[in-house]
Amino acid sequence: MFASFLLSSLLLFQAPAVSPRPTESQPQARPTPATVADQKDDPPVVTKHSARVGGRQLNYTVTTGFMPIKNATSGETEARLFFMAYTLDNRPANRPLMFSFNGGPGSASVWLHMGALGPKRVKMLDDGLMPPAPYETVDNEFSWLDQTDLVFIDPVGTGYSRATRPELASKFFSVNGDIDSIAEFIRMYLGRHERWHSPLYLVGESYGTTRAAGLSNHLFERGIALNGILLVSTVLNFQSIRFADNNDLPLVLIFPSYTSTAWYHKQLPADLQSKPLRDVLRESEAFATNEFAPAMLKIDRLSASEKSALLDKFSRYSGLSRDFVDENNFRVDLGEFNKELLRKQRRSTGRLDSRFLGYDKDSSGDGPDFDPSMTAIRTPYTAVFNDYVRRELNFKSDLEYYILGGGISSPWNWNTNNQYADTSQALSSAMRKNPYMKVFVASGYFDMATPYFAAEYTVSAMNLDPQLRRNFSFAYYEAGHMMYIEKGSLKKLKEDIAVFMQASAKR
Repeated sequence: MFASFLLSSLLLFQAPAVSPRPTESQPQARPTPATVADQKDDPPVVTKHSARVGGRQLNYTVTTGFMPIKNATSGETEARLFFMAYTLDNRPANRPLMFSFNGGPGSASVWLHMGALGPKRVKMLDDGLMPPAPYETVDNEFSWLDQTDLVFIDPVGTGYSRATRPELASKFFSVNGDIDSIAEFIRMYLGRHERWHSPLYLVGESYGTTRAAGLSNHLFERGIALNGILLVSTVLNFQSIRFADNNDLPLVLIFPSYTSTAWYHKQLPADLQSKPLRDVLRESEAFATNEFAPAMLKIDRLSASEKSALLDKFSRYSGLSRDFVDENNFRVDLGEFNKELLRKQRRSTGRLDSRFLGYDKDSSGDGPDFDPSMTAIRTPYTAVFNDYVRRELNFKSDLEYYILGGGISSPWNWNTNNQYADTSQALSSAMRKNPYMKVFVASGYFDMATPYFAAEYTVSAMNLDPQLRRNFSFAYYEAGHMMYIEKGSLKKLKEDIAVFMQASAKR
């Protein structure tokens, strides 16, 4: 049951793993698993580039290749992590360094890389919708390269990263194993590239925020203190987003996102539709916190009048009919909402970005046929990256670049008995040990996968001293999970990041 949840609700796809690693020069047939462990670590590909970012002309170097991850006892190379590092030429001594990764588990780093951070981005329509093929890159005037050097990491089973032998792969397919391998990559990168003195940052998206929070404490215990962590579309505690029997918490925390979606598609009452989204959400948050949550504690013990009043409010702020809410006993999960809201129009709404509309085979059923916000971005990003890494970065390989799924060969081990992975307490511990570390949380109002209200709740439940709590800053965008695909949000994200980087550098 939980595996199927991940398949639909994060970015996890299951397929047989391919363990060979790519070559670095000319395309050739994939090596067989028996020969992979014997391959030597070839030097990375280094290319020079120039771009105009933030009104400045930047000359930079891109290093593309693999980092060997070795067994600490035997010295055997157990995996090779693919990475792309962007470093400013003639950089100052105090130049920041930021490590970036996406989520899944099972997603490559391409989304942040070619959606927001890198000097090239995938050209989408300005609202984030998919353009017609063929797809192309454009210069990213909102790249973060004017603020920091950037290293994009693909965890094992994503991108070109592979375990050296199939039987070793499961070691990396767990919350803790994933954190261990990325921490080792960071340690080795700092040493090989002499960056131990740089101000250090992590940026993760979706499950990448889970990873980043876990890394914060793990790295500190290994002598690596972070200046800042940037969490884009945050999930640190999976109990806050997993719809399951006897877990009503996600129903409450996603409710304001139901409101934002209904507002966007004009399904709310006229008096709410006439208000700015943020004002409507304040009302919805108050209802979710002060009325809906307490009612869920006694949902089958409500009086008839209490139930009727709750149905009225739920319907008012969700855009769903009273009858539908009543039939579901107030437990409307995400798939049901996405199918029901616009059922009469024969449309379903997106999960990663609920502004997007899907064309289902029919208007019946309990949930959408697919996520239209995922199909809009997956093909453009796949095509553009494969062209970019070969033609501009001069990295040649016949291996499939696992952009999203395909490389995770065994079920993900959540390292917890109740299946609610939680790295928020690791982040809390790191902040108590390193009170200078700042955390930035970016959320999209139309992100239904990692709702903004769930992120706020998770932070509030971290039991931080008020002085440490001030190290958090939050930013919100009228877009979805990958808020940067919408051009206005891309610009705002860069502006917010610049402010955060400046603040995190202060003592």
